[in-house]
Amino acid sequence: MELWIPITIAAAFCQNLRTALQKHLKGRLGTTGATFIRFGYGVPFAALYVAFLHFGLDHPLPDPTATMLVAGALGGLAQILATFLLIHLFSFRNFAVGTAYSKTEPIQAALFGFVVLGEQVSLTAAVCILIGITGVIVITLARVPMTLSAVRSSLIGRPALIGLASAALFGASAVAYRTASLSLDGTTVAMQAAFALIYATSFQTVAMAAWMAVREPDQLRASLAAWRSAVWVGIAGVAGSAGWFTAMTLQNVAYVRALAQIELVFTFLASWLFFKEVIAKSEILGCVLIVLAVIGIVLLG
Repeated sequence: MELWIPITIAAAFCQNLRTALQKHLKGRLGTTGATFIRFGYGVPFAALYVAFLHFGLDHPLPDPTATMLVAGALGGLAQILATFLLIHLFSFRNFAVGTAYSKTEPIQAALFGFVVLGEQVSLTAAVCILIGITGVIVITLARVPMTLSAVRSSLIGRPALIGLASAALFGASAVAYRTASLSLDGTTVAMQAAFALIYATSFQTVAMAAWMAVREPDQLRASLAAWRSAVWVGIAGVAGSAGWFTAMTLQNVAYVRALAQIELVFTFLASWLFFKEVIAKSEILGCVLIVLAVIGIVLLG
């Protein structure tokens, strides 16, 4: 098994944990505050990770490149907007289905990867990705009455459009991060990913803090006051991001994001175990399709 596969699965689990913690804090902080803590409280732990690699494991520090600075900043902005939209989705649907709307990301990541990096996806992988997306659609429609108007509303209504926009921004940020990491030479894959991560996370923190200080100072104060809970979001967020950056440095973005759909299975487990949400049979079918897609991607790996 190639290294990017277990790294991606671990990152998906950490991301699911972080999203669950953000949902818990959204009621206390609001969408902006819950978005900010994912980045702001992650910076110290990203810095510790870089320090561990450099001083503990002797991984050399790379020299920053113009490509990393630009791509990392663009990826950071896209991820901020994508995270904001994803958290906002919780206002429309339950936790599990709200996350499902953003899972069209693998197809959009494949398109961005082709346009920006010239990366191509094999026919078999494309079929696996489509199976996974079908699972997402099944989950999306699970609690919708099977009438034409209801199906249309679920597919192209406001929540769906927000989810699609979130997925597009996540896909764009993933390709930007891969571009940033690959532009760094003279070091290991782990340090390439970690260095790009600390830059992007620091950029996101400064950008959001500046915006909030002007537009939503109450949210900034609330985010700082909630540090006891928010610090766990930072830890889970950086653990997941370190995994994503490393996996996307090793492998085509489309493959990584397709395998990452396993997160939705983790989401349903969290919904059932922690949020006590009832899971419909069709949602279970959607999860099965996603698992089949993931197995296909793993076998390709």
